[in-house]
Amino acid sequence: MTEPTAPIENTLASGTAASSSTTAPPSSEVEKTALERVHLPRIAIKFCTQCRWMLRAAYFAQELLSTFSTDLGEVALVPVTGGVFTVTIWHATATASSEGEVTTQEILLWDRKRDGGFPEVKALKSLVRNIIAPNRDLGHTDRALKKEEEKRREEKGQKEENLQDQGEPKKECEDCT
Repeated sequence: MTEPTAPIENTLASGTAASSSTTAPPSSEVEKTALERVHLPRIAIKFCTQCRWMLRAAYFAQELLSTFSTDLGEVALVPVTGGVFTVTIWHATATASSEGEVTTQEILLWDRKRDGGFPEVKALKSLVRNIIAPNRDLGHTDRALKKEEEKRREEKGQKEENLQDQGEPKKECEDCT
């Protein structure tokens, strides 16, 4: 059986565990050590344990892993409190300034408070796909999203027509007249 590794925050660049009396290594060494252990792209799903959203978070993680499998480096479930439900992705981006240098970019894909509730699985898959593999086809998920978008456009068009029928005269485009 293998021994568990110490958390990244408690590990020095040399691989020895840090004690409270030792000083922390320079931040570049800590960043280097942390980056060696992180598999990108990394998705973190923070969920509120008080609200009992663990099963929902696990379901989203399962769906993302099933869809993207080895295209994802890791999916983490992060228990927190306070009604939080966020999905964040970290991915590597090449910098234009120097050859071979890679930086890590963090993007908040979904925030329950900001975006109003929980994401639909197909919407979350689309958000992830747009970052890690923009040319990838999600099959039935893409088709369902396109149908929903068309339906929203039709509803929006009908609402605008109803507003114009209620009293405002229809305005012609100045270029068309």
